[in-house]
Amino acid sequence: MENPFSLSGKRILVTGASSGIGRQIAISCSQMGAQVVITGRDRERLKQTLEMLDKSALVGHQAVQAELTNAAERETLVAALDGKPLNGVVHSAGISRLSPVRMFTEQHLREVQAINVDAPMLLTQALLKRNLVAPEGSLVFVASIAAHIGVAGVGAYSGTKAALIAMMRCLAMEVVKRRIRANCLSPALVETPLLEATATMVGSMEQERNNYPLGFGKPDDVANAAIFLLSNASRWITGTTLVMDGGLTIS
Repeated sequence: MENPFSLSGKRILVTGASSGIGRQIAISCSQMGAQVVITGRDRERLKQTLEMLDKSALVGHQAVQAELTNAAERETLVAALDGKPLNGVVHSAGISRLSPVRMFTEQHLREVQAINVDAPMLLTQALLKRNLVAPEGSLVFVASIAAHIGVAGVGAYSGTKAALIAMMRCLAMEVVKRRIRANCLSPALVETPLLEATATMVGSMEQERNNYPLGFGKPDDVANAAIFLLSNASRWITGTTLVMDGGLTIS
């Protein structure tokens, strides 16, 4: 029987693939048979990700360095696709900046908005305008549990992720005529280098870990969910957000 979760024969673009969740999504997609196009800001780390991708597929993978908040570099990425449509896009690039509302600056707001909302939506627009998302394709946006709950100090970040979810729903309605699907993933804390850096700053994350009945997530957990939304197994799902929080919001 055909495996509905297989990505064999699919071409997948993953942004933010130079580290963390984006890197693992790219690796996992390649292991499921996809040809993967990866992009990120750090050339050296992007090269490292490219070397980690599964090479058993007959077609080669591709890495394109790009700063997605820059219009010219978005165009460079789109041009590098060489007119070949994508079967899936995972928008994993994003940043988190800590600041209470009473203290954040206009620059803080603009930076988080530009990276977390403007860049993925404008890249999606550029791909759709050029018909570079194939019919039956899947668009996956990585949001955050912060869009669903209140967390002190991350107002700007939470707002951008909530905006991403709302815009995704509208996008899903707009592309459904081509049977293109759009969905979001909303993970809570995942054990990435970013979390390790946070633990170094605050001293310990053990008290926070106790709020998670199933513990913190692993990059593999998010990657597996992304594979589901990219694959034919989720062909009947669009405009939805999958909360992945280890039981945080029910505990």
